[in-house]
Amino acid sequence: MSGKGAPQATGTVDATGLDVVVIAGTWHETITDGLIAGAERALGASGATYRVVRVPGSFELPLVAKAALEAGADAAVALGVIIRGGTPHFDFVSNAATDGLTRVALDTGKPVGFGVLTLDDEAQGIARAGLPGSEEDKGFEAADAAIRTALVLRALRQAQ
Repeated sequence: MSGKGAPQATGTVDATGLDVVVIAGTWHETITDGLIAGAERALGASGATYRVVRVPGSFELPLVAKAALEAGADAAVALGVIIRGGTPHFDFVSNAATDGLTRVALDTGKPVGFGVLTLDDEAQGIARAGLPGSEEDKGFEAADAAIRTALVLRALRQAQ
């Protein structure tokens, strides 16, 4: 696992007034629940208002993120787990989720925190899910990135 080069935490930001929607798939429940808990820790500490919605899988994340942002949310956090299997399905779903979420952010002009884990096996997900004993907390990181980006965008827009 590569955590090398990750930014060092610079403390909690004040995201009071931001409305964030966390969208999470339902596959691989233990890992996904860990990702959600991490996102909730970041959002709760920041003071942002948030809600969690569930979708069937990672493929559905872009559509629901777009709907949430178009309905007025300031940011979205997309959480999903895709584990490589023996068919090309992994590649199709991973690419669709990644490309779709990028497109949503660019089309709406609002941040989408990327917490979609693309894994070779379940152990890699457990190590990244922010669970007791995990080495990383990708749900926290995705939410933190989304709120920090939303604050940067707010400051840029107010400076005009």
